[in-house]
Amino acid sequence: MHLFFRRTRRRRRSVHGPTCYRSAAYHPLRPWQVRERRFRSTPLGRRGLDPGEVREFLDRAASDLAAVYDALAQSRRETDRIKDALRRWQSEQARARSERGDR
Repeated sequence: MHLFFRRTRRRRRSVHGPTCYRSAAYHPLRPWQVRERRFRSTPLGRRGLDPGEVREFLDRAASDLAAVYDALAQSRRETDRIKDALRRWQSEQARARSERGDR
């Protein structure tokens, strides 16, 4: 039982954020990394993948990743805008309460 808790404790150390459960060594894949990825050719006489199809797939995957990153950035900007508006509203409410003498 003691070993179980030690392992559980060790797993928690790799968490580097409130919602991210990946190890510190993990780095998200970027669209440019997908586009620049090259695969070795297969030796003569062996079967392999069609390089054109692989390139087409990687380009499509990179485009999808780019769209996801753009949507994430837009979402974060919107979140920041809403948080700022909420802070301003809260400040105005607190100021109005203090001027009225409310608690």
